Amino acid sequence: MAALCKWRHRLKPAGFFQNAVRRQLSDNYDYDLLVIGGGSGGLACSKEAAQFGKKVAVLDYVESSPKGTKWGLGGTCVNVGCIPKKLMHQAALLGGAVKDAQKYGWRIPSPITHDWLTMAPAVQDYIRSLNWGHRVQLQDKKVKYLNLKGSLMDGHTVKAVSKTGKESVLTAGNIVIATGGRPKYPTHIPGSLEYGISSDDIFWLKESPGKTLVVGASYIALECAGFLTGIGLDASVMVRSIPLRGFDQQIACLVTDYMGSYGTKFHWKCSPSKVEKLETGRLLVSWTDLDSGKEDQDTFDTVLWAVGRAPETRALNLEKVGVKMNRETGKVCVSADEATSVPHIYAIGDIADGRPELTPTAIQAGKLLARRLFGKSSELMDYDCVPTTVFTPLEYGSVGLSEEEAVRRHGEDGIEVFHAFYKPLEFTVAERDASHCYIKMVCLREGARRILGFHFTGPNAGEVTQGFALAIKCGATYTQLMATVGIHPTSAEEIIKLHITKRSGLDPTVTGC
Repeated sequence: MAALCKWRHRLKPAGFFQNAVRRQLSDNYDYDLLVIGGGSGGLACSKEAAQFGKKVAVLDYVESSPKGTKWGLGGTCVNVGCIPKKLMHQAALLGGAVKDAQKYGWRIPSPITHDWLTMAPAVQDYIRSLNWGHRVQLQDKKVKYLNLKGSLMDGHTVKAVSKTGKESVLTAGNIVIATGGRPKYPTHIPGSLEYGISSDDIFWLKESPGKTLVVGASYIALECAGFLTGIGLDASVMVRSIPLRGFDQQIACLVTDYMGSYGTKFHWKCSPSKVEKLETGRLLVSWTDLDSGKEDQDTFDTVLWAVGRAPETRALNLEKVGVKMNRETGKVCVSADEATSVPHIYAIGDIADGRPELTPTAIQAGKLLARRLFGKSSELMDYDCVPTTVFTPLEYGSVGLSEEEAVRRHGEDGIEVFHAFYKPLEFTVAERDASHCYIKMVCLREGARRILGFHFTGPNAGEVTQGFALAIKCGATYTQLMATVGIHPTSAEEIIKLHITKRSGLDPTVTGC
């Protein structure tokens, strides 16, 4: 037998029989990989797997929002998230630029007004072009797109249901769950579901939302309220506790303070109790001041709920096939390699417990998973130091630890915080308020002072933060930062000039150019 084995290895290259077994197993299934969910992560994973010559399919089916809004392939980011949000944020920025332009000598007739009926269809048409583009990409990569709702039957089998109710059964060597999440509704509040909308609807409205109450203080809430204010609408934000939970709270306060000066109204420490529809069609919202207990109310044209998101797991039949869930969050428990508790079933993106709810992380995790499954890679997704930006009227970019988290991990005496208030050159001639433009660099106090966290408020925060994210990911130190030559005149240049620490108590306001 030993001689036979030795002869066999001489005859065939190493790994031949292992690959043969894989091929035999693959032949027993309809697909090598079946992805449930056609959002950013699912699409990235499926296309990457197809590049290895694997047979891949994507199941994607969008349930209408309670208001009946529906969209095409691409998931939250493309249809009701990052893309339309950034475009409407840009519309608001352009309104501000037009006002600034007059200080720079441009003669512009007043008053300046915005037309929702021009902006919204243009944004929606672009989204539809992306929907089509995703379908073309899948076709080009030879990934099968199935507009079907999938649910698990076992570790290799999925039941797929069409919109007409027709059922079919699909099998796969590996299954990836990438169904993302949907906005929550506070159904305990009378009228919330009947009369409110969510971020699933705001970008697809056929008419201007008019006077709007945004309930919640997440980045979604603040971004929506910000662009609504920026295009000239009356927008209010109702905050029950703190803004931008999970972000650096000093920066969060700067963001909301700027929004207040920008024209957005805030109802702090308040909780809605009822939404009623008046004969005029307007909405009467009642709420309670949580500090005083006082009841108050006002009328609005639109109430937008931004009180969190729930993972889209209800119809997946996960627990019945043994997939472990986090009962508190409703998300899928995964290991470092995105594997669930059931062999051959994986989960990526917003549905995975403990993962950032960000498009780029889902895309990267999906690609790396495909490479591990079908390539020779063993690289895991690194969720540390993931950069992000909140596209509020004054943008906020960050990467790494908040000051609060750095103190929790290293103690107040273990960190050094360098900071500065600066004035973007663009703001000077336009005489814009720059009192909220701020930079904070959180570092270890000892040695070369490795950078733990970076926070920036100001114009083009996402572009600025992306560049510094690479340096921080590579373990950049304050010493290296100080050795870097700046680009003049830019806002980013102020980062490499940071020299005043919070500990010193000195005024961090930048003077001069």
